[in-house]
Amino acid sequence: MTSTPAKQNLLVLASDIVDLAKKEGASACEIDLGQTQGFSVATRLGDIESIEYDSDIEMNLTVYKGHKKGSASTSDFSMKSVSAAVKKACAIAEMIEEDPCAGLADASLMPKDVLDLDLYHPWGITPEEAKNNAIACERLAMEQSKKITNSEGCTVATNQGHGVYANSHGFIGEVKSTSHEISCMLIAEEMGEKERDYSYTTACAHEDLETWRWVAENAATRTVARLGAKKMKTCKTPVVFSPELARSLLGNFVSAISGGSLYRESSFLLNHLGKEVFPSWVNIFERPHILKGIGSIAFDADGVATYDKNFVTDGALSSYSLSDYSAKRLKMKTTANSGGVHNLRVTNTGQSFEELLQTMGTGLYVTELIGQGVNLVTGDYSRGAFGYWVENGEIQYPVHEITIANNLKTMLKTILAIGNDTDKRGNIQTGSILIEEMMIAGS
Repeated sequence: MTSTPAKQNLLVLASDIVDLAKKEGASACEIDLGQTQGFSVATRLGDIESIEYDSDIEMNLTVYKGHKKGSASTSDFSMKSVSAAVKKACAIAEMIEEDPCAGLADASLMPKDVLDLDLYHPWGITPEEAKNNAIACERLAMEQSKKITNSEGCTVATNQGHGVYANSHGFIGEVKSTSHEISCMLIAEEMGEKERDYSYTTACAHEDLETWRWVAENAATRTVARLGAKKMKTCKTPVVFSPELARSLLGNFVSAISGGSLYRESSFLLNHLGKEVFPSWVNIFERPHILKGIGSIAFDADGVATYDKNFVTDGALSSYSLSDYSAKRLKMKTTANSGGVHNLRVTNTGQSFEELLQTMGTGLYVTELIGQGVNLVTGDYSRGAFGYWVENGEIQYPVHEITIANNLKTMLKTILAIGNDTDKRGNIQTGSILIEEMMIAGS
């Protein structure tokens, strides 16, 4: 092994570390090596706020001595540091109490060939070009309305990642990926009232980004629309969650069906496999092999080959989200979801956003959630919110200083419609979601 991280072949290094762990007495081991590099340029009011360069390396090692587990990490890839980390992990494994579920996933679950999912698309933009784009984005955004009086800046960022996972089964997998982003946050003012909002675009290939002009115009539209917010009286009413917030609802669902929550018995969906948890028209599925997908991966954090699956089929919970460890705790099989879900998608009912508001008629359209307020054990849901009051299918005015509440189990079962206005900027993608009724606490 060489001692210069920039020149190291991560595949060779990973293989060498596995051999070293075996020599130290490990009966099994797994290693995760990663290198990232990139930069972000932030500007505000025409000037550079910051230029940050990112160049990180990290090794995470887990060794097993029978069913005893020890872990260590280091950001120094020199032979001396790597050897010390291996010895530390082995020493920890000697001291740890045995866990019958600890160990590698079965070798037969590893991919024979690692798929190329087209995730590596470096952006040749220079910091100077990024600065010019950010300044132009902010300038255009502030020209959209005289009500936009200030800015919290624009950022252009690009990153490249190179990761290698290897284990003592002989499996070794490599992932090279990129991510790029343009964002802008503005402040608008009217009659002494100030509001802020933002817009962004992100993709693994820069040609798939929205333009900085789109980011500018969208940020301005969103920010100005928040002015003139009113309070509203406490009531029960239908609620539409914007696609960004609908994603968080599905994220709560994913957390509830994740192995860690289930074997700890801290989920409101415990023992719900096979039971109807959504309306019968809802299907929620995972597609981990989408080319250039934000959540695409050929193998999970356990080295297990990923595959297409349904988590919800015709409204019924058809699969949990399990790592190898949580599956063993539950006496089930891994679903290749160590590290989370990969490209989660949900069926929709075909309506545009405008048609979804027409379906709701009168109610609340929520665009921002504040605070945590989600109890995954009971499903109780209570969040501060900002949104827009809707009557006869048309937005009337913005509303603030409200809290929306219900129970997640009830919310998921009483989804009336899901729009086709899918937000494609995340690992979990969905359109706006219409919930039959929620309690709105206002004045």
